[in-house]
Amino acid sequence: MTKPINENTQQEQAIVIGAGPCGLSAALELQAAGFEPLLIEKNAVVHSIYQYPTYMQFFSTSELLEIGGIPFTTPNDKPTRREALQYYRDVVLRRGLRIRAYESAISIDRLANGQFRIETADRFGTTLIYEARYVVMATGYFDHPNLLGIPGENLTKVTHFFQEAHPYTGMKVTIIGGNNSAVDAAMELLRVGAEITVVYRGDHYSPSIKPWVRPLFESMVNKGKIRMLFASRVVAIDERSVTIQPNEPGSPSYSLDNDFVLALTGFRPERTLLTNAGAVVDSESTIPSFNPETMETNVPGLFIAGVIAAGREANEIFIESGRHHGELIARHIVELEG
Repeated sequence: MTKPINENTQQEQAIVIGAGPCGLSAALELQAAGFEPLLIEKNAVVHSIYQYPTYMQFFSTSELLEIGGIPFTTPNDKPTRREALQYYRDVVLRRGLRIRAYESAISIDRLANGQFRIETADRFGTTLIYEARYVVMATGYFDHPNLLGIPGENLTKVTHFFQEAHPYTGMKVTIIGGNNSAVDAAMELLRVGAEITVVYRGDHYSPSIKPWVRPLFESMVNKGKIRMLFASRVVAIDERSVTIQPNEPGSPSYSLDNDFVLALTGFRPERTLLTNAGAVVDSESTIPSFNPETMETNVPGLFIAGVIAAGREANEIFIESGRHHGELIARHIVELEG
């Protein structure tokens, strides 16, 4: 239960909710336009990147991850998770961005005077109140995995996040999914002697697999070092096994011995704050109503940036494209203020 509300309302020009790369980019663009935005982040800065596998290497070059015109230098062709964390930390410190970390936005209401009232809760359970003329929603999606909805999904042996392979040394691991996260996890698990089964509902390898990884992965499958089950799904999980159901009609289900399950089935953005503030979200695509030239929603003064602008296919917007949303937002706010 939260503690009583602090009645002192803090007045702000603009508030950015979410301090991931796209939220930071929006704040930097607003800063460059003469504003002093406040960022509210329920976890640490760039929490989404912190959640990536420990030894992950980005698909993008460092130039495509740059924000605020600050160079991202690395000796590698593709930057690593560790390098990205350091880069975004350095950007925050160099530009003096104001961030309220470990503080969660609870509600956003548009007042009669056109201002927004934002209620938050800090990590000690105290609620705080802010008012701002402009709000940018730049929340990510890593806190909301796509659940399987099957028996046993809530067992402690099941996780929707993969960080590193060491805990799975010598274990029987079932990976659910067939995109990059699943393939990367399988290749890392191979190095620690795990017995790996990848269960994928597709009939063939996903076309989104990184081109320099796919040949290596296919080679391990062909050599029998990774068991790949196409056109199949996990329908139940228990303490010592998983139940597999082939997609082909009439095919019987069967069990496999199992120690751990990595359900790498993707994530979805959270839209409750948007809808409660009056933003319209399409019920089918889950894409918010917004002007792509300004990123403003149907609620005047309420903007979106980053992956929250995508629909169910959250991987349609990456840092490379979402980082430019801040430029559109800042330009439009300057016009409104002009």
